[in-house]
Amino acid sequence: MVTCPGCGEASPYSTANRWRPFCSERCKMIDLGTWASDGYVVAGEVIASDDDLFDPETGELRRKGDYSGNN
Repeated sequence: MVTCPGCGEASPYSTANRWRPFCSERCKMIDLGTWASDGYVVAGEVIASDDDLFDPETGELRRKGDYSGNN
């Protein structure tokens, strides 16, 4: 048995529980929604997005160092 990360109830951690480590689809989907809405954040450096790699005026690829890496 493990503690469900969603609701805190005891949940079997076995192949019989298709939602493991969650106790139900509901808890699993709530957790997924939190990730999708940036409710959880993984620590680390901010990296440049693909949009930062191109000059918005010319559409040309910027050289390395010509973009800040911040969104």
